[in-house]
Amino acid sequence: MSNLYTARATATGGRAGSTRSDDGRIDLNLSVPAGMGGDDGPGTNPEQLFAAGYAACFQGALGVVARRQKLELSDDSLVTARVGLQKTGLVFGLDVELEGHFPGLSREQGQALMEAAHQVCPYSIATRGNVDVRLSVR
Repeated sequence: MSNLYTARATATGGRAGSTRSDDGRIDLNLSVPAGMGGDDGPGTNPEQLFAAGYAACFQGALGVVARRQKLELSDDSLVTARVGLQKTGLVFGLDVELEGHFPGLSREQGQALMEAAHQVCPYSIATRGNVDVRLSVR
């Protein structure tokens, strides 16, 4: 494999700090959600950032798979990622649900497309065997 692109971001202050990409396109304050004992401040959190990245990456993978299968995705198709932070004893983990919405496709076609995209999406490949990822179609 050859490296096509490398993103670089730096965080300071942990979950209540900030994060910034080296090119300045991301420059965000972080806040700890109330559900995790935090102040629920105005900043984002790592789970939201992961959800946004996974949803975008998965949407791209869906486009690749749809073209391979000669299916046309409508411009208003979308992917929603829900990322939960779980704790078992002293160990933390992620829980992910990816929900697709595909106007013009049947639920069965949409589910098959989701399954195929899950095999090629870099986020899905990276989390495979480590994170419970559920796929659904609305």
